[in-house]
Amino acid sequence: MNHLLRTLSLLCLLAVLPLAGAHAQRGDQRQERLSQLENARIAYLTEKIALTPDQAQKFWPLYNEFTAKRRDLNRRLRQLRPADADGLSDQQLRDNINQSFGLRQQEITLEKDYFDKFQRVITVRQVGRLFLAERQFTREVLKRVAGRPGMNAGAADGPDD
Repeated sequence: MNHLLRTLSLLCLLAVLPLAGAHAQRGDQRQERLSQLENARIAYLTEKIALTPDQAQKFWPLYNEFTAKRRDLNRRLRQLRPADADGLSDQQLRDNINQSFGLRQQEITLEKDYFDKFQRVITVRQVGRLFLAERQFTREVLKRVAGRPGMNAGAADGPDD
């Protein structure tokens, strides 16, 4: 079973990653590639945290809820980072920075809340593996995207949102 999941996740990664960095994509192609990347992430995390079928049924809806909330916080945080800070007053900059602190605190609170919720459906050891596996998956995706010909380092920003 582990070998099957490992093989599946590797095949998904190999199928998705060469496509992940293309810039001239139509909306439907982009959505398909994002869907493939998400499927690869699910397979990767499922294997790394060794979810049983019963755990997976309870875990994935909870995890999807968590990632949606985390992505929303990250989106809001990015919106506070102006392209040209010189165009803002000192008070506007101060307000943006304070709002950024608040959003980062909300993210910490969200992670703590979901740490507790995750422990109700998977073991604490699996939760620990989850957070590590998320970082490993993101690092692997960034490494593969950055290694593509014609890709610059800035093009790999953002998949961990």
